[in-house]
Amino acid sequence: MREVRVIDFHTHIMPDWVRREREHYASVDPCFAALYTNPKAKLATAEELLASMDEASVDVSVVLNIGWTSHEMCVRTNDYLIEAASLHPDRLIPFCALQPASPERAVEELQRCAASGARGIGELRPDIQGFSLADSSLLSPIVEIASARQMVILTHVSEPVGHAYAGKGTVTPEQPYRFAAEFPQAVLVCAHWGGGLPFYNLMPEVRQTLSNVYFDTAATQYLYSPDIFSVVERIAGSDHILFGSDFPLVSQERALQEMDKAELGSATRKLIAGENARQLLSHGGTQIERA
Repeated sequence: MREVRVIDFHTHIMPDWVRREREHYASVDPCFAALYTNPKAKLATAEELLASMDEASVDVSVVLNIGWTSHEMCVRTNDYLIEAASLHPDRLIPFCALQPASPERAVEELQRCAASGARGIGELRPDIQGFSLADSSLLSPIVEIASARQMVILTHVSEPVGHAYAGKGTVTPEQPYRFAAEFPQAVLVCAHWGGGLPFYNLMPEVRQTLSNVYFDTAATQYLYSPDIFSVVERIAGSDHILFGSDFPLVSQERALQEMDKAELGSATRKLIAGENARQLLSHGGTQIERA
């Protein structure tokens, strides 16, 4: 088995039929509209992601769905991600979309996707999908299944301050913190550096609560200076950071270049670039060779 050095924990792919009908889906789905109404917003297929991985020397990519408000669109696009991963099992790891606001159907879909090889849930968009990460009664059945199957839950998180951007939303650090406090057994990945949540690790009780929470680096260049890597490393630990590009919004090659600007030590870079992700995903039975 080949060595795996780089795992991109945050990429998005879509079936080509979604791209062909993007105006239609932007008119009927709020999450898709927030992300892709602008015709310049890139959509990519699995084949285009694989080409990007070859160009950037990315070994494995976690392929995420989006926070569709329609359960039916979750199912249809989940099928695409699972099929793509089945064709490239050593390169693509699928996560599945759920609509938790339809709890019974979300549980059924999670069980179906887990049985078909999905390794996680995400990218959740609570603000657009109409639920809260703090709603423990709603999320308990989903978390129970995910924890039993050692699946990762990945949610969008954004900053409560700073500039506006397409898809920023209103899921700020308080929500994932309350989720982590309610479900300490769950493995939670907070996208986009958790909207600043790791900064609160300076509070001892927060650090303890976030012991099972990880932060991906998706879209770093649009949010923070490269200093974010060393700052979060000191506050939260290099073992809680996962490299993510947010492809195709950001090219994988450019995202790796942004990480290199941080001038991390070799051991730290190895953890962030792939080793942390390998360990997380291996807990659920996915076999990824150590670099």
